[in-house]
Amino acid sequence: MPHRMLRARRLTLVSAGAMSMALLATACGGGGGGTSAAPKDFTYLGVTENTTTRTALATLSEGSCKAENDALPLKTETVPQAQLDQKLQLLAGQDALPAQFAAGNAPALTKQLAKSGKVADIELELKRYGALDQLEPAAVSTIKALYGGKLMALPYEYNIEGFFYNKKLFEENGIAVPGTWDELLAAADELDAKGVQPFSASGAQGWPLTRLISGYLYRSLGPDALEKVADGSAELTDPEYVKAAEEVAALGKKGYFGKGVGSIDYDTAMNQFLTGRSGMFYMGSWALANIADPEQNKVGAENVGFMPFPAVKGGAGSIDQYPSNIGLAVTFGSKTFNDKTGDWLGCISKNYGSTALKDHGAISGFKVNTPVEDANEVTTTVRKTISSSQQNVLWFEALFSTKATTVSNTTAAGLVNGSVSPQQFMETVQAALGGR
Repeated sequence: MPHRMLRARRLTLVSAGAMSMALLATACGGGGGGTSAAPKDFTYLGVTENTTTRTALATLSEGSCKAENDALPLKTETVPQAQLDQKLQLLAGQDALPAQFAAGNAPALTKQLAKSGKVADIELELKRYGALDQLEPAAVSTIKALYGGKLMALPYEYNIEGFFYNKKLFEENGIAVPGTWDELLAAADELDAKGVQPFSASGAQGWPLTRLISGYLYRSLGPDALEKVADGSAELTDPEYVKAAEEVAALGKKGYFGKGVGSIDYDTAMNQFLTGRSGMFYMGSWALANIADPEQNKVGAENVGFMPFPAVKGGAGSIDQYPSNIGLAVTFGSKTFNDKTGDWLGCISKNYGSTALKDHGAISGFKVNTPVEDANEVTTTVRKTISSSQQNVLWFEALFSTKATTVSNTTAAGLVNGSVSPQQFMETVQAALGGR
């Protein structure tokens, strides 16, 4: 039933291209003026690397949301994630943002777009279409933490992060699941000694490496470690912050990420783990879709386990404080929002959670309204972890400016290949933050 009828009664990676604040201001300036003609298509602009969202939307268009699709056909466009911010700026400057689009790589861009009237009031529209209760409260909380207390995006993904590990390799080599950082290092040493690459990571994207820095910071300094950097009460160049970069750099110095990590892209890193060439892979739970796919996962889903980022001896953080995120969030453009896009919003909100989990093994921030049997044991583990988690934290660049996010992601590979020292890395990112 078209969701316009519900009004009376009741929807992997993060680097960005270089972007100047001057260009951002130009693209998003003004009060959003101008008008757009009613859209002929329900256009979704996504990123090339994320296949789950666009495939799930296509499934909905042929099933639960067929009526909405008949009224406003789904049309999908993609750009590489590194080019997303630049593309959004260009479209915003032309008053040509599509009906639905992947939000910027850093929350700062979406907040700027919203400030200039380019983004629909998601919370208001969800209420109008009787669909606000279809979002998981934890996902709403995470979104608002990222976007200054406002619900500016939709949680097509809701993820916690940790280490996926090869259970078979661990068992064959007598390695217990690490609970501390020292035990993690010992496990890596053991795998390396057996000729197995300990970790997979994408240096080309950068953020899979900086996630390790923030993980160490949260465990050593506590869940407010990066909030203190954001509010200026601490700096990344403080010794206890540089220590985290030193620990991650040491992994690279030992060769634990393999050769040429700086040129390894996301898909290659994923493939290394799923074909058994590495023992551990720090990633978000969005990877469950890849793990559930037998065409990609050659080690078998039954041989993949999940563990939290380990504790740091004497640290102020807790092992049950999971980094969480909404992936590359999706939002709606204000200029193209009308009854037909609103119908799509309502239908997506009610059906996306079940479709993503059933067809892709992917966990979203939408409620699962149709019972779905988990694809495998690791999915069950992650879902239980999400439901029981009492305190979540963000990631390294979550509260950074767009400029600092770009600098962090593009410099991370140098940290682990030795071309940039830990002190230099933290100084460079801190300078991009404004050097407070």
